[in-house]
Amino acid sequence: MALLGNILWLIFGGFIMGLGWWLAGLIAFISIIGIPWGKACFVMGRFAFLPFGYEAMSRRELTQKADIGTSIFGSIGNILWLIFFGWWLALGHLVAALGMFIIIIGIPFGIQHLKLAMIALLPIGQTIVPKEVAKAARQKNAESYVNKVRNEK
Repeated sequence: MALLGNILWLIFGGFIMGLGWWLAGLIAFISIIGIPWGKACFVMGRFAFLPFGYEAMSRRELTQKADIGTSIFGSIGNILWLIFFGWWLALGHLVAALGMFIIIIGIPFGIQHLKLAMIALLPIGQTIVPKEVAKAARQKNAESYVNKVRNEK
């Protein structure tokens, strides 16, 4: 089902938006200082091309460890990203979502565009994983939290 969804997705705007992400990545790489943003663009661009079967999640949530992208530097990076690139990628996804919501068959694609619009605003510190991996990580985190609460009593 994910394969069919991804094929239809490419037709219904995913290909253009994926190219938009990769264009932003190329522009970021040219500036040298923008290499971390460029890397995030290519990761999110791959997700924009083939989103079905995958999910974006925080690297901190996935690994239970902080890194530079999930620290204050990542927050600063996200603010800079929002100013220079994030708003127009998010706008592109919002316009595509509105177009998809007009036709009934496009509603699932419109929802996916809205998810990508949210990611476009603050992508630093995010990673793309298969849905099963995200579910397993969240389950493990929940179990760890429950065990921690039980041990505090």
